[in-house]
Amino acid sequence: KTKNLTIDESILTGESNPADKNIAKLDEDTIINDCSNLAFAGTRVSTGRGTGVVAKTGLATEIGKIAQSVYAAREVKPPLLVRIDRFAKQIGYVVIGTAALLAVIAVLRGFAYLDVFLLSIALAVSAIPEGLPVAVTVALSISTNRMAKRNVIVRKLAAVESLGSCTVIASDKTGTLTLNKQTAKIIITEPGRRFKVTGEGYNNKGDILPEEKNILNDRERDQIARLARAGIIDNEARLEHKGDSWNCRGNPVEIALLSFSYKIGLDPEEVRKAYPIVGEIPFESEYKFSAKLYKEKKSIMIAAKGAPEVIVPMCSKINTTQGTRNIDRKEIERESRQLSESGYRVLAVAGGRVTGNKNFDDYKKEDMQGLTFLGLVGFMDPLRPEAREAVERAGEAGVRVLMVTGDNPETALFIARELGIATSVDDVATGNDLDRLKPDRERFINKIRSSSVFARVTPLQKLSIVEVLKEIGNNVAVTGDGINDTPALKRANIGVAMGSGTDVTKDTASIIVTDNSLSSIVTGIEEGRFAYDNIRKVTYLLISTGTAEVLLFTGALLAGLPVALLAIQLLWLNLVTNGIQDIALAFEKGEPDVMKRHPREPGEGIFNRLMIQQTLVSGLFMGAVTLGAWFYLMSSGWEVAEARNILLLLMVLLQNLHVFNCRSERESAFKIPINRNYILIFGIIAAQGLHMISLYMPFMRDLLETSPVKFSNWIILLLIACSIIAVMEIFKAIKKKAAGRQQL
Repeated sequence: KTKNLTIDESILTGESNPADKNIAKLDEDTIINDCSNLAFAGTRVSTGRGTGVVAKTGLATEIGKIAQSVYAAREVKPPLLVRIDRFAKQIGYVVIGTAALLAVIAVLRGFAYLDVFLLSIALAVSAIPEGLPVAVTVALSISTNRMAKRNVIVRKLAAVESLGSCTVIASDKTGTLTLNKQTAKIIITEPGRRFKVTGEGYNNKGDILPEEKNILNDRERDQIARLARAGIIDNEARLEHKGDSWNCRGNPVEIALLSFSYKIGLDPEEVRKAYPIVGEIPFESEYKFSAKLYKEKKSIMIAAKGAPEVIVPMCSKINTTQGTRNIDRKEIERESRQLSESGYRVLAVAGGRVTGNKNFDDYKKEDMQGLTFLGLVGFMDPLRPEAREAVERAGEAGVRVLMVTGDNPETALFIARELGIATSVDDVATGNDLDRLKPDRERFINKIRSSSVFARVTPLQKLSIVEVLKEIGNNVAVTGDGINDTPALKRANIGVAMGSGTDVTKDTASIIVTDNSLSSIVTGIEEGRFAYDNIRKVTYLLISTGTAEVLLFTGALLAGLPVALLAIQLLWLNLVTNGIQDIALAFEKGEPDVMKRHPREPGEGIFNRLMIQQTLVSGLFMGAVTLGAWFYLMSSGWEVAEARNILLLLMVLLQNLHVFNCRSERESAFKIPINRNYILIFGIIAAQGLHMISLYMPFMRDLLETSPVKFSNWIILLLIACSIIAVMEIFKAIKKKAAGRQQL
């Protein structure tokens, strides 16, 4: 049995409002959101009392089932690690194969076996981007730090890029898209007379305005004040202003009524003192209303509130701007129905005078007759102010935002329309719809693919939604705050826990959003894309310079020329340029148009078509320039040691300048501000400076077999090295022009 029993089931269903409980018999296939005759383990009683029988324990409970699904769900490897693993294998095969081929050619040319071995090892070390793991870690760490400043805490480093590569965000409604604070948004005092309430949350900020004008007249103000006064009297909540904050406790709807009363100019505490309570009819779920009896001068009055279908039949009169008149109940019911269909939670308020000499404590529902109807109040959990913009930004970035909630379909659709997530009821799928379609796999997948709002879904249904979204080719980010969300969070490509969520949820997720806002998640996507862009830039630098070195050695061997660089010189080149510049490149702040691009295809590797093209163009050009220089030096009669000294300096300069090309794959190097990465500038200067110092230090000269270079020769080599910037500027201009034609 139950008595006014309500239970907070938010950790299971995601609904913020307590669920009413009774002993009604329900169908076996009723989803947990609608199981009004069950109390679930782990949930919390909000009001009332009840007596029940334990039906299931341990893993058989709903939380137990969730725990099993979390345990069974395998960990998903982040997209970045998948891409890097694939890339590492590809590069490994190519470099080892090339080094082996060059070793064979060198042996056939008569080189000593030891020299061939050392040279092959040096070339392999130079060509393999061994600096990439460090640069990746630096790029992700920098983005992690930036994200922390923007309310996004990263628990797993690879999750930074995972968020940037997501194509779908499956978001909770309550607390993420909305404020999770019930707010009075509309007042209807009589048929056809509506007032809008501005402001959100539990405070006194906002106004009450007629729908068709910008100011209340005295009669309208008195009419609304009478409704608000009754809402204060029949109210157990507290809302107080202390310092710079508002403190509240109690039922969310009752707190919202107090906030509304502040906006009309009433102070709840003063009203309560002026109208002392002498009796009450407490709220009970089967009656769906509550009432207070209070003193007003020498009379005993009633203030009542509750469901419109209960309060309206108790009323015989209605308070209008023209005075008290007979009520038209059908008109009031029509207004109430319209509010409900628009997604509002509707409360009716009434008042009247107590008649008869009955003891105040003996008043029952049957005594509540002949009341005066004071109005309807439409409540809504308002959108977060930044939510609409966040959805728009995600859309511009090619990221689809879905709403997955335990709330009812009407409310979910109303919120989704406000956000631009959905346009019609066809965009909504309910938990019952999914259960009905699940046996037909094709229809089940098509329903999930075509829906943007999922309402009244269970935790396991949410898990199924995530699995299907991944199956049809998406990188999925899932938000959640309750235990019910943990299976989906673990199965998603990227699990995002809310800062207000449970510890279990936070432990499961890879990212925690401290302010619960979708806007912060979209900001995290931007930072994730910055990080991935920087990883690509470093990869581009390392592979293109490695390609140039391989081409130089291959060309020299095939042309019958001496080996272009010694093994120690090759290793030094790799250390002094890439060893500094690749790390510095990871500090790039990001390109401003990153959120206007569409997400990468989930199956796309680091080496996509653009990367291959720019790597080949730059690598082949640098290889051709250095090979041409080597051929010229040898044919001009230079000593081999002196020629290698000049060639080594040319390679250093080429790689110093090529870094500027790597700062963007699309934009001209001349359009990228220097202040976007001062560290890179210092890195380039440091790399060139270290090499120049090595030319003058006796120890380094003996080790590297180098010597000082004339300033005039340095200038000539610098001018030759500038050609790499010119070539890549032409390449970028051609690609941009081709992209423009495709858009037309």
